[in-house]
Amino acid sequence: MRLVLLGPPGSGKGTQAKMVSEKMGIPQISTGDILREAVARGTELGKKARSYMDAGQLVPDDVMLGLMERRIGEADCVGGYILDGFPRTLAQALALDEILSRRSEAIDLAILIEVGDDTVVKRLTRRRVCPACHALYNLDTDPPKDDNRCDRCGVELVLRSDDEETTVRTRLNVYRNDTLPLADYYDSKGILRKVDGEGTIDDVFSSIMEVLTEVRQS
Repeated sequence: MRLVLLGPPGSGKGTQAKMVSEKMGIPQISTGDILREAVARGTELGKKARSYMDAGQLVPDDVMLGLMERRIGEADCVGGYILDGFPRTLAQALALDEILSRRSEAIDLAILIEVGDDTVVKRLTRRRVCPACHALYNLDTDPPKDDNRCDRCGVELVLRSDDEETTVRTRLNVYRNDTLPLADYYDSKGILRKVDGEGTIDDVFSSIMEVLTEVRQS
């Protein structure tokens, strides 16, 4: 299956995508991974992407779509994949559909993880990161063993600037304006399913697998 995972920041998309990937044996494809790989390999598109990243700018759609088209054309994607963090806008979704159409393919299912604003704010403002090894923690659900120090390297953990409450609420507004309309788009195509993202990681994963089982059997 070719899957798109949607949800606000803090909904656990990355975690759920990884779990679904392992369960179904299909690759998890994230924009961050694609960009890092292309830059590391020094491809033409990777060099273009790096020029924008180094300047602190967003990578343009045409570059991102070029990288995505190359990635889904690789051998491990023949049996399907799960897209994590892409598409982010309706324009990207339409362009992705054009790419897939040229390959006689299509997105099979889009899953929207629904989480309320207050939950998102609580999750992200309680998140901490190690500035040395980049390990992630949550003070409520996955705290470090030693008070505010990384379990791996002992460095004091920090709150990322984009996890501060004012920034989180700004990110939520951007999500509502730019990304949430994708739910309506995929719903109009009859391939959107929604799951409650307020529970535990295992609860959300069970809900997603129920949806996948139902769709595959229909």
